Amino acid sequence: MDIQLIEVPKEKKSILSCLMQFYFYDFSGYKGSDVLANGMFGIYPYLEDYWIDVVHRFPYFIMVDRKYAGFALVRYIEQRYRQPYYSIAEFFVMKKYRRLGVGRKVATALFVRHKGCHWEVSQDEKNGPSQLFWLRVIDAYTDGTFTDRYEPGRRIQEFLG
Repeated sequence: MDIQLIEVPKEKKSILSCLMQFYFYDFSGYKGSDVLANGMFGIYPYLEDYWIDVVHRFPYFIMVDRKYAGFALVRYIEQRYRQPYYSIAEFFVMKKYRRLGVGRKVATALFVRHKGCHWEVSQDEKNGPSQLFWLRVIDAYTDGTFTDRYEPGRRIQEFLG
């Protein structure tokens, strides 16, 4: 299985937008969202920003054997009075490719791509499978050297990549 992480060029933004519908569908069980009158779940409000703010936002396709298998959206966040960090804004692997090591390999590739940087990864408090996935991946990547905390509505892991 050939797993690749490919930066999304602007001309393929519409493909990413289509993949997001599957992502929204997956999340509908946790968020209680419904399909809109046009038959879609809506649009990702920050999608265009990934080609405007290219210093702080990084869109990636997840490819398996040259087929679209998901996506990852990464942000670099700079805040006053806090060390800058990278964050997984959105992460999606299609069901067909789950439990095959695709997500783990891609997450690790993202951390390695920004090695030596601080990371913050958060999950919706209702999404138990996501929490379990990220805890396992981050624990393996950091050899257990990370912090895990809760804030209203989400669980957060922080570590040095």
